[in-house]
Amino acid sequence: MRLGYTLIYVSDVAATVAFYESAFGLQRRFIHDSGLYAEMDTGETTLSFAAETMAEMNGLAIRPNSPRDLPAGIEICLVTESPEAAYEQAVGAGALAVKAVEAKPWGQRVGYVRDLNGCLVEICSPVHP
Repeated sequence: MRLGYTLIYVSDVAATVAFYESAFGLQRRFIHDSGLYAEMDTGETTLSFAAETMAEMNGLAIRPNSPRDLPAGIEICLVTESPEAAYEQAVGAGALAVKAVEAKPWGQRVGYVRDLNGCLVEICSPVHP
């Protein structure tokens, strides 16, 4: 078993892709012609976005993400050698600042923002064992 991809249901796939490009510097792998599904190029594991209507099409009931509600009990973690600069870029592009980057006891630097859908995003340095 391996993790194939992470999929987040969002209200607007194209807007979410554009946000992740400007806020985090990620590049889109593709957006389906229907506009209901997209993938970001994030390395070995793909970050995907699907329209909330896709959940219904798949026979799933979901609680939509919203910046007005507490974030769901999950987070996306984006790793960079420069988390402070990445945090500032994300906030400058419209991410909601949650917690500024700080050093953790294990040597990692970690900060948190919320994306335009209200999803929690961790911006951190690599963990060096």
